Amino acid sequence: MFVSEIFLSIQGESTYAGLACVFVRLAGCNLTCSWCDTPYARGVEGARDMTADEIIAEVKGFKCGLVEVTGGEPLIQSGAKELVEKLVAGGLKVLIETNGSVCLDGISKKAVKVVDVKCPSSGHAGSFLIENLGFITEYDEFKFVIAAREDYEFAKDFLREFAKDRAAEVLFAPVTPGLDPKDLARWILEDGLSVRLSIQLHKYIWNGERGR
Repeated sequence: MFVSEIFLSIQGESTYAGLACVFVRLAGCNLTCSWCDTPYARGVEGARDMTADEIIAEVKGFKCGLVEVTGGEPLIQSGAKELVEKLVAGGLKVLIETNGSVCLDGISKKAVKVVDVKCPSSGHAGSFLIENLGFITEYDEFKFVIAAREDYEFAKDFLREFAKDRAAEVLFAPVTPGLDPKDLARWILEDGLSVRLSIQLHKYIWNGERGR
């Protein structure tokens, strides 16, 4: 697999925010989101070609029980599901962040899928595979990155039409920099939505520094 970077940081998103976490960022992506904050991971240039066992050995060197496999889009690499399976088998708590445009079948049921459904401002609304709803469990999470009111309405409609009662947690994350979190908070409160406002904690700590 092509690996952009492996590093220890504070988990900044999802319901695991605030915990120490090892990030395995696989290189390559099938989308080009307008607000992408890791453009260096879109391609494989400069990435390391590593086996699952080599990745796991590096991850375990951090002595941290939580690991996230992310990208880019990790699932475009054929070894990603095997990597997740081996990390789980090694006793680690595993998150995998995916944009939902690649089939989720075959991912370990013990891993938590954080499915980042793309809203209109990303340029890839409609990229989520509806059949992936069949692979979402109550332990998984939906995330919507929101840059404007149009994105917010899109996320609301998606939840109402497709995602009701399918995932235990739903995250609404304002684009940073971009949408004022206060505006998103106000919309959520006005509509009485049972969603979690997700601020990118790592950006507040390290101001977007790579490898953090």
